[in-house]
Amino acid sequence: MDGRGLVNDQALAAATLGADIRALRKARGLTLADIAAMLNRSVGWLSQVERDMSEPSISDLRELAQALGVPMSMLFAHSEAPAEEHGYVVRAGSRRPMGSGEEGLIEELLSPDLTDDFEMVHSTFQPNSRMQTPAHRPTQEVGYMISGKLDLLIGGRAFTVGPGDSFRIKHEPYQWSNPYDVPAVAVWVIAPPVY
Repeated sequence: MDGRGLVNDQALAAATLGADIRALRKARGLTLADIAAMLNRSVGWLSQVERDMSEPSISDLRELAQALGVPMSMLFAHSEAPAEEHGYVVRAGSRRPMGSGEEGLIEELLSPDLTDDFEMVHSTFQPNSRMQTPAHRPTQEVGYMISGKLDLLIGGRAFTVGPGDSFRIKHEPYQWSNPYDVPAVAVWVIAPPVY
């Protein structure tokens, strides 16, 4: 590969970072001015970052992640996909980790980036784990169970779902638990993207 191919691959990876930052900001209903004020930076600087004209430092990424309410890994872990696959294919070994994993939930982004009207997430719920505090997001979410069982509380109604089952959460509070001895694995589609 010549030097131009490497530069193009690096530009595509950087473009994903800026687009993801913009998508996350918009999904939270924040303006450029809102985030710039949180970071004590100029609107122009943030605009350049979102348009991939300026590369944020590690400390900038840390502050951006905090302002957007996402783990830093979401902004750091852009894969080095070949140019012809970038934006189209996410290889199993190149999924971006999401979330902290603190409650026993391990999530990976299946979507190539966060620029679509939805995101796809691969979720593994560890045995004997549970969501500590119910979530209530302005999203529509559909999950499909691949393996294991999961107990759900959606809008005050209790359900247990297993392999092949699907479920929807639509602007309602929800909570999950896996009180079983095996991991539960699900694929979620979330609109708009929240990670």
